[in-house]
Amino acid sequence: MLAGGHVLIEDVPGVGKTLLAKSLARSIRADFRRIQFTPDLLPADVTGLNVYNQGDGDFEFWAGPVFANVVLADEINRASPKTQSALLEAMEEGSVTVDGVTRHLPQPFGVVATQNPVEHEGTYPLPHAELDRFMVKMRIGYPDEDAETEMLRLSRDPVADLSPVVEVEEFMEMRRLVEEVYASEAVLRYVVSVTSATREHRGINLGASPRASRMLLSSARARAAANGRSYCAPDDVKAMAPGVLGHRIIPAAGAGDGGSSEEAEEIVRDILSSVPVTEAV
Repeated sequence: MLAGGHVLIEDVPGVGKTLLAKSLARSIRADFRRIQFTPDLLPADVTGLNVYNQGDGDFEFWAGPVFANVVLADEINRASPKTQSALLEAMEEGSVTVDGVTRHLPQPFGVVATQNPVEHEGTYPLPHAELDRFMVKMRIGYPDEDAETEMLRLSRDPVADLSPVVEVEEFMEMRRLVEEVYASEAVLRYVVSVTSATREHRGINLGASPRASRMLLSSARARAAANGRSYCAPDDVKAMAPGVLGHRIIPAAGAGDGGSSEEAEEIVRDILSSVPVTEAV
């Protein structure tokens, strides 16, 4: 969110995907909405619709749950492609168009989407145009034994104990500072070299888009700021590249089903080890 992006969390049920999204919204004192994606969900259930008001004799807009700061798209791959496409404009342009009228979404705006990688019955694969709009695809994984034991000691909802640490206005100022993190010519060229390498790699059928270059740089800037630096380094790019690029490429061996996340991220790491840091001109 500091980088102005969206997150796709792919993991098994019960590892805290929904809890993560709720905790994020509570920490920022942001408006939070959850959309449970199901096969019968309609685009209007996401964006909102115009409803005729008999009293006024006119139509009024009823905003959908996408009009929030943090939107949890739970099990996003269970909705039809038509309903999934309702998020495309919102995720890219921060706006929603209904009946020819465009309305801007509140800022900050971020989508945290979840999907289950092991249960595919009744699901629809996310189209590449939608995947490309997610800045990062990540997995949470299982906790270690100490963390899971500590979790069992909690007698109530852990989100209930969270209090906001930043107001929305302060968060927007933090985002502005991230945008001002300095990226040298060498870093810019390194980002382009990495994304270009995905388009030329023999093991990749479809490489990363120019949007991926922009998002890789934005995420690297956010990482630098989170580590207290006012400049972006190649190590920031290397740290973020697997999560930013992995879901955007289609490995040749898995061209039919998009390939596995692990396979794609491993190819990205291979590219990082072979692409030298470009010297500034």
